[in-house]
Amino acid sequence: MGLIASKQTKLSSEADPTTAYLFIWIAVIWLTIVEGGQAALVGLAPVNKELYRDSHPTSYKCTSITNKGDNLDRYLLGRQLMVVILVFCINIAGRPLDGARLWGLPVWVSDIMLQSGLAMVLFTCNVGQLNTQVNASHCMLDYVNNYFALFTVWVAMAIEFSGLLHSSYLVQMAVTTMAGKKIESKEEPRNPVQTWFFYFRCILSLVILIGCFAVTLEALFQGKTTLWEGFPAWLAIVIFFALMSVVGMLEGMQIAFFAVSKIPESERGDSVWAKKTCDLLFRGEGHNLPGFMIGRQLCVVSCMFFIARVTSVSIPEGQENLFGVGDALEQLFGTGLLGALITTICASISWQLVASAFPLAFLSSPINYYLLRLCLLLESTGLCEAAWVIAAGHRKIAGFQRDEVYIGTAEERAMGEMDDLCTKVSMEMHDEGPFRRKTGTPLKS
Repeated sequence: MGLIASKQTKLSSEADPTTAYLFIWIAVIWLTIVEGGQAALVGLAPVNKELYRDSHPTSYKCTSITNKGDNLDRYLLGRQLMVVILVFCINIAGRPLDGARLWGLPVWVSDIMLQSGLAMVLFTCNVGQLNTQVNASHCMLDYVNNYFALFTVWVAMAIEFSGLLHSSYLVQMAVTTMAGKKIESKEEPRNPVQTWFFYFRCILSLVILIGCFAVTLEALFQGKTTLWEGFPAWLAIVIFFALMSVVGMLEGMQIAFFAVSKIPESERGDSVWAKKTCDLLFRGEGHNLPGFMIGRQLCVVSCMFFIARVTSVSIPEGQENLFGVGDALEQLFGTGLLGALITTICASISWQLVASAFPLAFLSSPINYYLLRLCLLLESTGLCEAAWVIAAGHRKIAGFQRDEVYIGTAEERAMGEMDDLCTKVSMEMHDEGPFRRKTGTPLKS
């Protein structure tokens, strides 16, 4: 915040501090809704939405959208791009200029905290991501019971409908074919028109993705990005692909870990590295899994900030635009949207699909083991402990309560003949059941 006030960030220097403050806080607050919304909507998917129709009407509207057909998958796909775009926006507003100094801090402190981007990474993780995941994982109903969350659902659905990410479906088809599986759907088969429209968007998405790569690589070769001055182009390209691979590995590891957590130890394959990774992950009382999630968040955000810097086009004054395009299109290149699209498809969704289809094979690489070690090391530093404090304060101010207060536990719902997976509910039975209360009213302790 101090750098913005002193006009030592990209946006505050080009516009003004007020604009930069608005930009960064809107991005961070929206990021909290996107991250928390994922935890809440995925967690509420198996819960009968009629249980909270009266107590949480906006949450009911959200789940009425995401629980219909394959909409939850569509929401998650669109949401993934939203996360990357918002992180890139935070980078635009908060990235320090080269040589930025603040409050008379020693040069080495400024270099570590400011120039490396560590301060911005910690700010994004603690304020925009981890604290909201803590609250949303326990207070799902309260967290999405607002129109901002509903608006976010519609935006994510619109992004998916646009077709920008449809090349991911081509990856999904290829992966499921290799795995000898079929893509499961909760919807009727597409009619000819729907099929044509679907594949049209897949091809369009693939063309756009290729174009994004072409622009990004051309900008890197010509030195027309926001990278540090004098940074070799060849090294930037190597690091760009390396960091995308790291992000992809971490995204895939998350999926694979959740998959193998439900598999008996005896069925976790014969790979030495897969066994070592699983032994480390599930050691003791299982605290290493949440520890990995925290460390993973730090790694992913750090990589994304660097990728944002690599892929944001910046044309020096007096030089020609890339490929001779107009100024309006060149400004679009400079927003980092192209890098966000590349990162979402190639460094996130594709790897998740592979890990989902082949979890044990995915964990058979030694890279996974050492990345797990790195994530656990980062978590052990305590750099993200502030997220718990922020979460507690937010929960207190917002008045969040655990979902059990409103709808009981899964066992209580089962006793009340309100099975989560039911599609019809007898309200009379519910009022006369063990709860002896109206739907959505708090349970008495």
